[in-house]
Formats: sequence, C-alpha cells, structure tokens
Amino acid sequence: MCRFIYLSIFITFSNTVFGMDVIGKVVDNQGMPIIDAYILKVDGSFHASSNELGIFTCKDAQIGDTLVISYLGYADKQIVIEKASFTKSMTVVLEETYFDLEQVRISNSLKSTNQLANIDLIIQPVNSSQEILRKVPGLFIGQHAGGGKAEQLFLRGFDIDHGTDIAVSVDGIPVNMVSHAHGQGYADLHFLIPETVQRLDFGKGPYYADKGNFTTAGYVNFQTKDQLDNSSISLEAGRFNTKRAVALIDLLKNTKQQHAYIAGEYLISDGPFESPQNFHRLNLMGKYTVNLANNDKFTFLASYFDSEWTASGQVPQRAIDSGLINRFGAIDDTEGGRTGRTNIALNYTKNTGANSFLKNRIYFSNYHFDLFSNFTFFANDPINGDQIRQTENRNLFGAESVWHNNKLSNFNYKIGAGFRQDKVNDIGLWRTLNRNTILSSLAQGTVQESNYYSFLNTEFTFGNWIINPALRLDYFNFNYADELLINKNDAENSLILSPKLNIIYTANANLQLFAKSGVGFHSNDSRVVLARNGKETLPGAFGVDIGSNWKPTSKLWVNTALWYLFLQQEFVYVGDEGIVEPSGKTRRLGIDVSVRGQLSKALFYNTDFNYTIARSIESPKGENLIPLAPELTMSGGLSMQFENGLIGGINYRFIKDRPATESNSIVAEGYFITDLNLNYQFKKITFGLEVQNLFNNVWNEAQFATESRLFDELEAVEELHFTPGAPFFIKGKVTYSF
Repeated sequence: MCRFIYLSIFITFSNTVFGMDVIGKVVDNQGMPIIDAYILKVDGSFHASSNELGIFTCKDAQIGDTLVISYLGYADKQIVIEKASFTKSMTVVLEETYFDLEQVRISNSLKSTNQLANIDLIIQPVNSSQEILRKVPGLFIGQHAGGGKAEQLFLRGFDIDHGTDIAVSVDGIPVNMVSHAHGQGYADLHFLIPETVQRLDFGKGPYYADKGNFTTAGYVNFQTKDQLDNSSISLEAGRFNTKRAVALIDLLKNTKQQHAYIAGEYLISDGPFESPQNFHRLNLMGKYTVNLANNDKFTFLASYFDSEWTASGQVPQRAIDSGLINRFGAIDDTEGGRTGRTNIALNYTKNTGANSFLKNRIYFSNYHFDLFSNFTFFANDPINGDQIRQTENRNLFGAESVWHNNKLSNFNYKIGAGFRQDKVNDIGLWRTLNRNTILSSLAQGTVQESNYYSFLNTEFTFGNWIINPALRLDYFNFNYADELLINKNDAENSLILSPKLNIIYTANANLQLFAKSGVGFHSNDSRVVLARNGKETLPGAFGVDIGSNWKPTSKLWVNTALWYLFLQQEFVYVGDEGIVEPSGKTRRLGIDVSVRGQLSKALFYNTDFNYTIARSIESPKGENLIPLAPELTMSGGLSMQFENGLIGGINYRFIKDRPATESNSIVAEGYFITDLNLNYQFKKITFGLEVQNLFNNVWNEAQFATESRLFDELEAVEELHFTPGAPFFIKGKVTYSF
C-alpha cells in the first residue's frame, strides 16, 4: 500500500515538474486511423502530427494540459490530459464536418505543403484522372490521344514528356515505366478511378530520400480510400457520345475493424474529331483493409484496367491553313492503340512501439501496350507513309520495408530498403501501314532492368527547428537482348548516391520557413545505356528550394518557394525513331506561389503562380532555349460548398506562349481555359453538371515542332504540329448513394 502511495506521489510530482509522454490515436467515426492529424497544445508549446497508424505522442505533457486535435474536413476536438492519460493510450474520435480553412494548421514537417492539394480535393471533387493530376499545384497536362496515351506533363519549367522527371505512384505502386516502348518514365495513370482517391502526397524537387528514380522536378503519390462512407452508382452523359458509369460498393458495412469495397468505371467517347475515337476504358478495383491487434494494419489491393482507342494524331498548321483538313481532321486517322494493366499490392504495417512502426509492401503489375503513331506522315516513306507501331509486354515486381523510429524526443529517423524488377518482353518498333501491314522491323528485344535501393532519413529537432539530413543509395542493372542481332545480349551496372539536407523552422501553427537541398536522378533507357556503352546512365539533378508556408489570417494560406535545379542531362524523345536521346546539361530557376483562401463559410478561392527561366547550358546564346519548357503558368478558381447541398466552382488554367525550338523560331501557343462544375445533393441523389472550355476558346493542347511531309509535297517542312484542344463540352451526371 505504501509503495502504491509513493508511486502515485512520484508520478504526480514527475508530471508536474518534468512532464511525461502521452500516447494517443486519432481515428474517424468508423475507427479508421487518420494520418497527419494535427496535435497542438493550447499554450503553443508543442505541436505534432499523427503517423500512418494514426498514432501520436505528446512529449513532456502535464496533468491539466489541453490538446487540440484537428484534421481537414473534421471538427476540432479538445482533450484535457488527466492522470490516466499517462498509463493508457487515448483514442480520439474526430467527426466529419464542413471544411473550414481555419482548421488547417502548419505542421512541423517537411511535407506540410501537401495540405494544399488535399484542401483542393475536399473543396473541388474530381471525376477524371486528368483532373486529379491538376490538383498538384503548378502541374499542367496535355493529352494528344484523346485519353488513350498517358498525358504529357509540365512542371517547374519541364516538358516532362510522359513522366521522365516526375515520379508517380498509387498506394506505393510505381506508375512510371522504365525503358518503355514509347518513352522513358512513361506514366499512364488511367487505371486510377478518381472517386477512390483519399489523399494526395506530393513534393517538388529532389529532396526526399524515400523517393528515387524520376524524382527531379518532383513526385506525386495518390492514396486510395481504405473505406467508403457509402455505396454509390453514377451515370454520366455528355457531348461527342461521351458516357461514363461508376460504381463503388461497400462490401462490409457496419464494421469498424475491417473494410472492403469494389469499384468499377466504364467510359466511352468519340471525342470532337471528324474520325470518331471509338474510345473505351474499363477499370475494376477491389480493396480490403483490416486493423489488427496492437494497432497493426493490413491492406490488399487488386485492380484491372483496359483501354482501346483510335486517334487523329498531331496535325500540321499548314494543312489547316490550306484547307486540306479542319482543326479536328486528320492526316492519318488510323493512329491509336490498346493498353492495359493489372495490379496486385499488399501492405502490412507493424506497430513496434509507441513511436515506431515497420511498413512493408509488395506489389506486382502485368502491363501491355500497343500504340500506332504517325508523326511525320510521308517524310521517310512517300508511298506507304511513316506510321510506326510500338509494343511491349511487361511484368513489374517490387517490395519495400521501411522502419520509422520516433522514440527519442529530439531525434527521429526512418530507414528503408527495397527493390524493383522489370522484365519487358516483345518491346519493339515497327513501320506499319494502316495498322494491318508490317513493313519493316526497326527494333525488337527483351529488357530486364533491376533497381535495388536503401535510404536513411533523419530528423534532429532543436526547439522549433528541424534539421533533416538524409542519404539514398541506388544500384541499377541494365540488360537488353536484341532479337534482331543473333546472340546480342548486353548488360551494364551503375550506382548513384543521393544526399539531401533540409532545414525547417516552424515558428508556430501559422508560419514555417524552409530551405531544401538535395541530389536526385532519372535513369536512362536500358537500350540507350547499352548503345552508349554505359555512359550517362544515371544523370544527376541538383536542387535548392527556399520558401515559406504562412497563414497571415485564419482564412488564408500562402506558400512561396524560390528554387534552382541543375540537370547533368536532359532527355529528348525522338518520335519517328521511337527512342529517347540524351541531350545536354540544363539549369532552371523559378518561383512558385500558391494561395488558398476562404471568403465566407461557403466560398473558397485558390491561385497557383509559377514562373521559370529554363536554359540549356552547353548551347550558344540564341540556341539555348529548352523546347516546350513552360515559362509562366497560372491556375485557380472560386469554389462553393453550401449546407443546402449545392457544391461547385469555376476554374481557370493559363499557360504562356513558349518556344517549340531551341531558337524560338517556332512557338507553341499559350491558352486560357475556363471550366465550370455544379453539383446539388438532394437526400440520396446528387445531380451534377460539368462544363469544359466554358467560353469555347480555340486552343492547342499538345504541341510540337515537327518536320513532316504531306502526300503532295516534294520536301519535308518543319513547323508547329498540335492536337486541338477540346471545344465547349458539357456533361450531366446523376449519382445515387446507399
């Protein structure tokens, strides 16, 4: 009895004088962990975030302290620390509510800027994979196959082509394809059903040790929902014979420890072109999540995607000016293709203590690709034309384990290791006629490429300061068996070390300053690596960011960054040869500004401004512009969320004229496009209206300087070729929830 009294006195004295740690878990009303919930002491002396299991630790807490727990789209909750809080982990349940920007606080984390995109996801729901990519501040896209091919991406003064300089993933499954038949880093995100997206994690620059290949301009990771709020069926119809059906079905209702759902999407469209696209896309997905004992978590995901289309390709300006075709006509309307992907992923997170956990994942993808293109028309073959076919069949397998350790009050770290292996069969390039006849074989073989990696990320906390040194090591093995050359099988190995150093100063929940620096890389295509005898295999990227996250008022968030990035080597896609060629050294200097504000309880606004100076270092002045590198982009809009069920917004995107050649002799035209969306929820039914290109502007989407020859021309001509941007498009939608 005396020992118990002494122990009680000691605990009380320790709590009063020294303080102790309090452990808690943040969950929603379905019992699912909430990641990155913000935990703040009312006196401002402590702030932290919940980890991937929803767990947080309040250090040096005392009896009577008050914690405020908040998260986007949930009502704030206050917890008063009691004596029992030190001996038993507390569970904090947050209730959903209408979004209020006042809830959003700046976390003492390198990734606090992520909240910008998640704010947009809450305020402006999306229903296409193209739209969801635009949620990354400063990221622009261009489609030149009517939704069939992966989008052309633009970020931080990069024409990223289809993914060379941005790493894209879904639930940790890499989307980028190394040594792809159509271009290095090809990232086709069309297997993602947008209604299943829960969170968006992004970062700009090469500053993140857990992100490897292609993370030069940045990375994007989409995280799908672990559970559904309810089941729903949606039907959509719009111009150009566009129809879409989406179903999300909850399989385990009224259960708090385990959740399962299936989702499906079917889309058809002919597009605005004279030759109908006959576009078809099918997506199926299933996900199972279970919260195990000891706060462990297991998820299983499986998805299937198949898409087929016909495309009109890029058209030359002179063909339109002469009246040969109109903007939506075609020189070769037999372009198009078919592609598909099957994914399987397992994630298991093991809680190893109050402030540590081990996250394991394993994934497998089977992928096929068959594309017909004609960029130059009759420049190489004046009789049959220059159509090419690119194909591949790929198996992609990988695994990763990461241990997160946050046990010490001023020192945290995570250490990880993993691998990725790609085996690409039947990767080839042929010259064809009308899709049906193979005229000649230009390349055919098998690629085997492996990437083994490890990384260490550390965080030292000194008051309001976080010093974040990190290191990443990547080893690559490149192997290509050329089937056109008997017994021609080449292999190369390469190693790269990527150090990072980031410094974050979080003055309070309304102001953060940061300085980021690091080395990243993008790998070269295996076929190019071997052709160049292993040279220029893993060109590095060296970057620096200096900026701030600031809430000058409770209803306004401002993010700014001044940045610099140097690349040892650019890549240029050569369309008629179907290969990626190494180019020279480049530098980029720019400024990013993002603003999120709230005018009233129901009205929100957003603006993103991005300005970049991009130059080739090894070219003479006047010939040192980087083709298609965007100099100035802006996007933004006004959104509304009324309690009577009316939700909507009007949004714009702008890109300035930019050079299509190194000398600016050919210019890719800029554009300003406005979109509108409205949704009204009445009980279990939601009515929606979406308008793209509200003012019916004439604009060019994907644009290139290409040397081509028409069937009646004697010589090839270099000029602007483009895919016309969609005209006024309207689509209606009805959703039933149950």
